[in-house]
Amino acid sequence: MKKALKILLKAVFFFLGFIFIYALSAYTLSKITIDKEDDTKPEIKIFILTNGVHTDIVMPTKNRQIDWSQKIQFQNTKTADSTYHYIALGWGDKGFYLETPTWADLKTSVAFKAATGLSTTAIHATYYKQMKLGSDCKSMMISKEQYNRLITYITNSFQKDADGNFINIKTNANYSNSDAFYEANGSYSIFQTCNSWANKGLKASGQKCCFWTITDTGIFSKY
Repeated sequence: MKKALKILLKAVFFFLGFIFIYALSAYTLSKITIDKEDDTKPEIKIFILTNGVHTDIVMPTKNRQIDWSQKIQFQNTKTADSTYHYIALGWGDKGFYLETPTWADLKTSVAFKAATGLSTTAIHATYYKQMKLGSDCKSMMISKEQYNRLITYITNSFQKDADGNFINIKTNANYSNSDAFYEANGSYSIFQTCNSWANKGLKASGQKCCFWTITDTGIFSKY
């Protein structure tokens, strides 16, 4: 009995120690700023957008470099409206996206898989007609070359079929009339969150970002 109690106490102390180190690392590393690249042309406006928890990267629906609507078709949204000027993309745990409309709906199995990297991921695509700057939406100007890098980073995050098309997830778990979900690459975990993905996108395109972050606060504190 005493031996079992000792093992249990060790496990508890190990767990508490891990949580402390994880929280300290998350806070500290998010405070380290990776500065934006110097001497770049301000040619394309992009945005970062948060719902208070999750960060999306927002880009023009189309320009000479890419037409996102060809890959993320308007017809996959409820309205099928082709007049939207911006597209917001976010990466995350598929279970959270499709099975957890509110925190009250969170299942233990979904949370466990998300925390441990055992679940699959999805990309949430939302079209907007206009962007309104505020504490939840920040803009930045990037060069065409930087945008090419961002395009590569994001397109590599999508799963593709044999013809190279993004794989739409057929679901009724939409958040609005102008959004859709797509199969994604990678695994979500406590080390690689939706905000970590967005932060890496900013880093790939030479923008100011965190050394590492799991929260939207880490990203938006730089702007």
